[in-house]
Amino acid sequence: MNLIQPNCITKPQFPASPVSFHGPLRNKKLSAVRVSNLAASTTESEVVTDNGTARRGRRLASSTGFQALPSGSGKPLSSTAMEQLDIERGVCIPFRKYSPETVRNKVLESRGAVASLILRGVEIVWNLGLYWSSLMYDCWVGRDEEVVPFRARQLRNLLCDLGPSFIKAGQVLANRPDIIREDYMNELCILQDDVPPFPNQVAFSIIEEELGQPLEALFSKISSQTIAAASLGQVYRATLRASGEDVAIKVLRPEIEPIIYRDLFLFRTLASFLNGISIQKLGCNAELIVDEFGEKLLEELDYTLEARNIEDFLENFKDDPTVKIPRVYKNLSGSRVLVMEWIDGIRCTNPKAIKNAGIDVNGFLTVGVSAALRQLLEFGLFHGDPHPGNIFAMRDGRIAYVDFGNVAVLSEQNKQLLIDAVVHAVNEDYAEMANDFTRLGFLASGTDVSPIIPALEAIWQNSAGKGLSDFNFRSVTGQFNKLVYNYPIRIPERFSLVIRSLLTQEGICFTLEPDFKFLEVAYPYVAKRLLTDPNPALRERLIQVLFKDGVFQWKRLENLIVLAKENVAKMSSNPALQVKNMRSSRRWQMQSKLDLTDTIKDGARLFLFDEGIRRQLLLALTEDSKLHIQELVDVYRLVEDQIDVPSVAVEVVQDLPNVVRDFLLSWSNSVLSDR
Repeated sequence: MNLIQPNCITKPQFPASPVSFHGPLRNKKLSAVRVSNLAASTTESEVVTDNGTARRGRRLASSTGFQALPSGSGKPLSSTAMEQLDIERGVCIPFRKYSPETVRNKVLESRGAVASLILRGVEIVWNLGLYWSSLMYDCWVGRDEEVVPFRARQLRNLLCDLGPSFIKAGQVLANRPDIIREDYMNELCILQDDVPPFPNQVAFSIIEEELGQPLEALFSKISSQTIAAASLGQVYRATLRASGEDVAIKVLRPEIEPIIYRDLFLFRTLASFLNGISIQKLGCNAELIVDEFGEKLLEELDYTLEARNIEDFLENFKDDPTVKIPRVYKNLSGSRVLVMEWIDGIRCTNPKAIKNAGIDVNGFLTVGVSAALRQLLEFGLFHGDPHPGNIFAMRDGRIAYVDFGNVAVLSEQNKQLLIDAVVHAVNEDYAEMANDFTRLGFLASGTDVSPIIPALEAIWQNSAGKGLSDFNFRSVTGQFNKLVYNYPIRIPERFSLVIRSLLTQEGICFTLEPDFKFLEVAYPYVAKRLLTDPNPALRERLIQVLFKDGVFQWKRLENLIVLAKENVAKMSSNPALQVKNMRSSRRWQMQSKLDLTDTIKDGARLFLFDEGIRRQLLLALTEDSKLHIQELVDVYRLVEDQIDVPSVAVEVVQDLPNVVRDFLLSWSNSVLSDR
């Protein structure tokens, strides 16, 4: 077996089944996306699947001790932290690696482990105690503000010295304005996960133990140095002997798991003494914060889970030619070793190389923003750590992701609540924006939101008033951080990852193209989703956007269509789509147009069957004592080149029996209700 130098350029599965969403519109069959092999829906009212899948979801939920809320109930049946997290998320984790009991049993299984625990506890308490004492001294002598930069650097160095668990904790705190001040967050943002690699001989022994074969039998080449080394593992480049394919081998750091379990036990023990402060400031106990952190950290220690995450991403993006997800070699992977396809692209840490490679930077960034929003709002499964080292620019314009150890899941309910928050922001409904904080889990149920409303209004008007060209998430987040720090608001871990993901990717955009307008790409994508997504819940949100205070917003509809067409045009012009065989395919032709067929059909259905909508639309057409024919003409001119009239006519004819059936049902219901 030859050694090569590193190149600097660098399952048990749930069956996918159609999903039916029930709403005021006609039920539709949607293509199921892979949310997670580890997550199953726990509420029948949210997503209804085929009988087999639905039964499995309930069975998995009961196996974890999770109980869904009974109808009309205002509080969970169990108050444990893990069950509270499951209820908040709207999903349960059937194969959970983390639980406080599991951690306790692992740590206390032997006398030697107990002795190690005591020594480690003394080390942590001593170091954190000294740091806390210095903060108290600063306050006592009145210099607490002037030494903040020094104390923040001191905290970062302290976390590095205390080891991998504390490095990971610091990275989490860097995105938690509800826990620490913004100036400390900024310092922790540069907390590096780079640590010296462990010896090659140890890594190669782990690979052989995990795969059960000599290294030479599997790989013809392997790099003599690590490509990357972090606190939990390190990566090598190799070539498969059987096929000659280049692969990346990820190897877990030896003996890291007992260290992590021990530290998590100590974290939770220390957190129990801080519950009073945490409840007062965050509206939840400190142990729940540790449980959120511990659950994600232990998932990163099992590479079989990361392999499943990769498979989920592959499934979700299988029809998207602009996104590259590395293939995983499951027969060469285990809990401590992960073998993946080698990504031959340019890391986003090297913007000069990306530009020198002749890559269309604006096209690449447009693809990246759209891919990020699809993960967040369409799939509900998104990359939790999209820093520049984990994102590659492919030479054909595609975006590639690596490192799927940290992913987050958003339930259908959470996705809809996020879209609700966007709709309320567009409509400048600040009272409902404040209530969204409660619905999303930022505030404890029953919290008085009235003090937050003026602050939200000030933040949004100050940011939105600048227009799309000057809007950026970092400025909004800076103001939002102050709000979160001053009120009893807790940011759930999954939403802290959402914020981190958006901020990181916006930062990548600004690094590669300082004049790039993140929202000018994001907003057209959201507009296209509202106009074309077959999910009836999104159609409801579209209606909310188009009607403000009972008045139809003609200009807003025109803007949505213009923005949606802009998104389609930008995506269809990407070099990754400029392939001859795709250009001739009907699928590509549909991608190059704004497909409004289902939207038109659903709009017609609403007009026929929903008396309230029908009345509002008729009022919109006759508002101010005049017929708004010109507005209708303007809207038609915007969409006439996007509509395939013969296809729409065929679908309308095919759907006619369903329309007649629904009309008869609606008529019979109205007759029965009159009686």
